Amino acid sequence: MRLGAVILTMGNRPAELVELLESVAGQKGEPIDVVVVGNGIKASELPGLDGVRTLDLPENLGIPGGRNRGFEVLLALPPDQRPEAILVLDDDGRLDGPESAEHVRAAFAANPRLGIVSFRICDPVSREVQRRHVPRVRVGDPNHSSQVTTFLGGASAIRTAVVDQVGGLPDDWFYCHEETDQAWRALDAGWSIEYRSDVTLLHPKTLPSRHATYNYNVARNRVWLARRNLPGALVPVYLGVWTVLTVARLRSPAALRVWFRGFAAGWRTPCGPRQPMGWSTVWRMTRLGRPPVI
Repeated sequence: MRLGAVILTMGNRPAELVELLESVAGQKGEPIDVVVVGNGIKASELPGLDGVRTLDLPENLGIPGGRNRGFEVLLALPPDQRPEAILVLDDDGRLDGPESAEHVRAAFAANPRLGIVSFRICDPVSREVQRRHVPRVRVGDPNHSSQVTTFLGGASAIRTAVVDQVGGLPDDWFYCHEETDQAWRALDAGWSIEYRSDVTLLHPKTLPSRHATYNYNVARNRVWLARRNLPGALVPVYLGVWTVLTVARLRSPAALRVWFRGFAAGWRTPCGPRQPMGWSTVWRMTRLGRPPVI
């Protein structure tokens, strides 16, 4: 199986990027065709990128927009060079060991309907796996692989046939929930998603709230996610559950105000084309332990 890789960077972690590229180049099997996307910077001028494709974007398009441009580079290659699956990797991570690509190939080969693989993410020093990095409601043992209903965008692999069929990430979302949007569309098209503990990305422990726009984007994009993908009857249920959870979890009145501004913006602004999933997909997600209301 031919593999490609998309790595998005803003040029602010040059040493980590080089380490990541070295970990990709060191994988067993056929070489991986890598494209490094400079999100608002000239990736072509970064050090240590010899032999790697680069794409310079004149402005920061956000995570989904930048990754989509990288997908386009690889998907436009001639048929004999076009990858059959694409690794999507954060620029401050690195693959743990030279077998990762072979594990990805084996996972896709074992199941022709496997569309997306979500990697295990652990801190390179403590080896801790954060709860939010295991895409299950009941996390359980992070070393246990399973079918899931979403995936981790910066530590994943997607079959190119999935992108061909359901499209890439939602361009305008900038950051938050873009992977879940793509995951739900893939599930509705009959693909499966697996969390694989045998493929590890070493990544420093972080908090999503470190981003200044986190609370606004997480609320706005969750409304967009529901409006685009859920049957009409489930939209108020899903958003109601998340509103209750957010009010219970956020201790800061200022953060809550930002969240509610984002929630209102999600209703006022266009969310993109609406393609509600079928009730059979709702039932399938429920059987997998995550009905689309939580």
